[in-house]
Amino acid sequence: MMMYLISVILASIFIIPFAIKTLSPYLWLDILYLKDLLRILVTFVSRRRRRPFFFVLDRFLEQTAAHPDKSFIVFENEHFSYSYTDRRSNKTANALLSQPGYKAGDTVALFMGNEPAFMFTWLALAKLGSPVALLNHNIRTKSLLHCFNCCKATVLIAASELKAAVEDVLPTLTEQGVTVLLMTKHCGTPGIESFSDKVDEASDSPLPRSLRSHITFKSPAVYIYTSGTTGLPKAAVVNQNRLLTALAVLASNGVTSSDVIYLNLPLYHTAGFILGFIGSIETGSTIILKRKFSASQFWDDCRKHSVTVVQYIGEVMRYLCSTPKKLFPFTLIKYDTERDEPIRDDNGLCVEAPKGETGLLVSKITDIAPFVGYAQNEEQTERKKLRNVLKKGDLYFNSGDLMRIDNDNFIYFQDRVGDTFRWKGENVATNEVSDILTISDGLKEANVYGVQVPGHEGRIGMAAVTMKEGAQFDGSRIFNHVVSYLPLYARPRFIRIQNAVEVTGTFKQMKVKLVEESFDPGRIQDPLYILDNEEKSYIPLTAQVYSSIISGNIKL
Repeated sequence: MMMYLISVILASIFIIPFAIKTLSPYLWLDILYLKDLLRILVTFVSRRRRRPFFFVLDRFLEQTAAHPDKSFIVFENEHFSYSYTDRRSNKTANALLSQPGYKAGDTVALFMGNEPAFMFTWLALAKLGSPVALLNHNIRTKSLLHCFNCCKATVLIAASELKAAVEDVLPTLTEQGVTVLLMTKHCGTPGIESFSDKVDEASDSPLPRSLRSHITFKSPAVYIYTSGTTGLPKAAVVNQNRLLTALAVLASNGVTSSDVIYLNLPLYHTAGFILGFIGSIETGSTIILKRKFSASQFWDDCRKHSVTVVQYIGEVMRYLCSTPKKLFPFTLIKYDTERDEPIRDDNGLCVEAPKGETGLLVSKITDIAPFVGYAQNEEQTERKKLRNVLKKGDLYFNSGDLMRIDNDNFIYFQDRVGDTFRWKGENVATNEVSDILTISDGLKEANVYGVQVPGHEGRIGMAAVTMKEGAQFDGSRIFNHVVSYLPLYARPRFIRIQNAVEVTGTFKQMKVKLVEESFDPGRIQDPLYILDNEEKSYIPLTAQVYSSIISGNIKL
């Protein structure tokens, strides 16, 4: 009997691990990941309890003390150590204090591209207790003034190469009494002060903590603007607590101080600033900073600098989704893409999407994961909030992302709300159609969207495409391709040939103007084609054909 029991026990010892691996193949990885998350959570809680308050800046000062000579930023073959970055930010802060139009704590707008001075200046402003508005360096005139005024800034610090853009709005800034500083050693434009020369001459002595003693976890740290794909950009308020939470983004995904991070996304945007810059402060990593994305330089740079971590748009959401519910409660709810709103049951509550089905990602708004909203834009702030989601009185953040969870609990991005459209009673995901189009011969890029047609329900598919160098549009070949890969309802009925697909600074395709112009040859100078099932080809869309569609003589 004893031998039998021993045999059973030994068999169990060998069988159980195989059974666990078969039934739950990611269990051990999940346990190890949970261990790391618990450590990060404990660190976060301990920092929240520290007095005086502990902020992102304090973590940077810790890293500087721990390894002062380590490279923090590598930019165009120049290396900037943690200690140099600390001293340069001190000089920037002291130079700013000498400006008559500024006092510690004032909101400052930063209008710069990807360069070390961006990081030095942000750290300087953090030492002065000033919230910082991160302006998109591509915006001009009306949009620039709108973004500047959203955050009620009193100072604008701009890169030297953006002088012309600043001069375009200078009369308005002067009327408002704004202090305008240009990162150059000399500026002859009245109303714009040179600033680099003042920084060079300033003291690098540390700034007293008393300058930022007014800061709490609820104080705004940065204003990060939306891309403006649906109108003027909105200023999302990121408070000190949210920024402190953001320190954990890279660390929670295994990044350590030995990693080298390739940062080519805009620093004015969430992905570049939060993941690349703030995340690296927590891990003590080295940043390879690029002015902008370059496909031709990417892999050479990675080899040259021994890069171990790269970024791409959408990763922030994946980090959020892969975090266990005890930290950031989230769920996927059923969404009606035709009515552009969540589906609710008889009790007025949202309906959770089952595994395998696409749903809207919503995240519960809590003290750990707050949603402060957009500066001076209550209407847009309310649009991002969903109430009575799983129970009466609860409050969730509407991510605007349509996601899908598989049976292994991996989460996949499907589309953005507004990008998915409905035609012939079927949902069409624009990303999927774009992917299909771009694997065809001749097409380089494809921006897919839905347009309305009088007398028809829903929106029919249309694509704005660019051609590969030297390629000509072949209507028959593209017709055969879409028929082979796409169901009838998902095939783009109209194709518009463009020289370039318009994108935002973070590579989001611009659709609003395209949707407005629809397929009207009277408004569009680009070549237009319509799918013709009889000709088995995409043929030119003439004004006569357009009129027949609008009048209802041609049914789609």
